[in-house]
Amino acid sequence: MTDTILSRCEAQGLRMTDQRRTIAAVLQAADDHPDVEELYHRAAAADPRISLATVYRTVKLFEESGILEKHEFGDGRARYETTDREHHDHLIDMHSGEVIEFVDPEIEALQERIAAKLGYRLMGHRLELYGLPLTDKDE
Repeated sequence: MTDTILSRCEAQGLRMTDQRRTIAAVLQAADDHPDVEELYHRAAAADPRISLATVYRTVKLFEESGILEKHEFGDGRARYETTDREHHDHLIDMHSGEVIEFVDPEIEALQERIAAKLGYRLMGHRLELYGLPLTDKDE
């Protein structure tokens, strides 16, 4: 990432309170796809004055401003990641809920070929795979 969430907020002219700055820092440090509850716990550890409602409002503002992207991975929780990251796809472990990011050039090329075959130029996509870990007897 070349910019920070905070710098992107400031560039868009968003009013950045101390609590919003804390939430932005927590999001910047995240290497996972946290939901609002998890963001709240992390932010409240840094600033106990932050309320769950403040985190919800801030996440909504960041999402509407194009700073965060919301993902629904089928577990009933909206999760978030920054929009300025390099393109990647997701594999969701249906047992643990772990989200694994990956890039596969063959999949990317196949999607381009499919779009072209159907008469389209691919402008973007989102791929989410859902699976269960292989056990020794599955292999």
